[in-house]
Amino acid sequence: MTHNNTLTFKKLFQYFITAVTGKETEFTTGSIRKAIFMLSIPMILEMMMESIFAIVDIAYVSQVSVNAVATIGLTESVITLVYAVAIGLSMAATAVVARRIGEKDIQGARESAVQAILLGILVAVLVGIIGFLYAREILALMGAEQDLIDEGYGYTKWLIGGNITILLLFLINAIFRGAGDASIAMWTLVLSNGLNIILDPIFIFGWGPIPEFGVMGAAIATNIGRGTAVLFQLGILFFGWGRIKLAAKDVVLNFKVMFNLVKVSLGGIAQFLIGTSSWVFLMRIISEFGSEVLAGYTIAIRVMLFTLMPSWGMSNAAATLVGQNLGAKQPDRAETSVWKTGKYNAYFMAIVSVIYLFFAKTIVGWFNDNPVVIENGGLCLQIIAAGYIFYAYGMVVTQAFNGAGDTGTPTKINLVAFWLFQLPVAYLGAITFNLGAMGVFIAITTAEVLLAIIAIVWFKKGNWKRVQV
Repeated sequence: MTHNNTLTFKKLFQYFITAVTGKETEFTTGSIRKAIFMLSIPMILEMMMESIFAIVDIAYVSQVSVNAVATIGLTESVITLVYAVAIGLSMAATAVVARRIGEKDIQGARESAVQAILLGILVAVLVGIIGFLYAREILALMGAEQDLIDEGYGYTKWLIGGNITILLLFLINAIFRGAGDASIAMWTLVLSNGLNIILDPIFIFGWGPIPEFGVMGAAIATNIGRGTAVLFQLGILFFGWGRIKLAAKDVVLNFKVMFNLVKVSLGGIAQFLIGTSSWVFLMRIISEFGSEVLAGYTIAIRVMLFTLMPSWGMSNAAATLVGQNLGAKQPDRAETSVWKTGKYNAYFMAIVSVIYLFFAKTIVGWFNDNPVVIENGGLCLQIIAAGYIFYAYGMVVTQAFNGAGDTGTPTKINLVAFWLFQLPVAYLGAITFNLGAMGVFIAITTAEVLLAIIAIVWFKKGNWKRVQV
């Protein structure tokens, strides 16, 4: 028995090494479980890196002031609109590149990659100019008080102004993932977030010759870390070892391919705009209850994101598997991949929810010792964790639609779950029935449960198998 366990462990360790070094690139044949493992591991590690950065960032900034934490909460709820575009374009890039790779059309994959990057640059420049010039106005619009605006506008200015680093990082990693090069995407984020973690304290607190920038230093560190990683990504695309290699002659506008990407990405952008704008409204409702409640909520969401990242990793693996297997004309293999990934995700989320239910307040207390912050942050984590097993399936199934290029279906589901259900329930609970912040937390959980149920019912109909991209 022990001998078998050792063998299994040894085999798993070999798989793990293969996954992070990216040696396995064939996902349309062989064991589905192995394919999920090979894609999920680097994607989970990639997402974990992203969330470790988010946690470290908030830990450093918490030492500046409650206002500084609230600034990050407000700015991020605005910059999620940029994320929406980045994620929408990324979904389209992953779906189209995965489909071309499944069809063995490497030239088509290259063309799609170039057009996605050109689109990303165009959007980022426009958003960056607005963010850089109107940072104070953006914070005021979000309901920030004057002292918060005075302290925090530099952060908002640099984070939104430098959004090109966020957009391209997302987008190029999505191209790598669609091609099955998930390990390259992972190493890119190791570089980006490793730099961030080192630079954060230097720019926030001022070390050596570098002056103390306070909360603005966090944004400067982020731009440098992500910008360096984007240069690394471009280096790999033009000179590297990935499945997609670009040459200078590839960098031309191709409106047909670009239009196809825009068409697929509109659904993805709409999905995230619906999701993120509902977060913005939830933030706005929470801000009615003061900076301490807002800080508790911001910390809880950061901690939550940390554990949702492995889930995202598995969901992204499902999207790549669906895209590549549909390209290889194997819709049944695509469907089996989704159900298996959902099951593994549910196991993981069940463990996390138990930890949150028992230790939520302790965890929030690591970031802030204010009792009101701890009380609200802990309550938020406990209520949201109650729906975690539903999230597990909801995430995988909606990403599977996206991987098939059917971005319209999850958009409709998000519209029903977030706008028609979550926002009215949050407002009624928090304001009308005087439940305070708890009303918002209950609305978040029930909306995610509803989303998972609708997504599963729709997925079983199988229309996604016939989508062309």
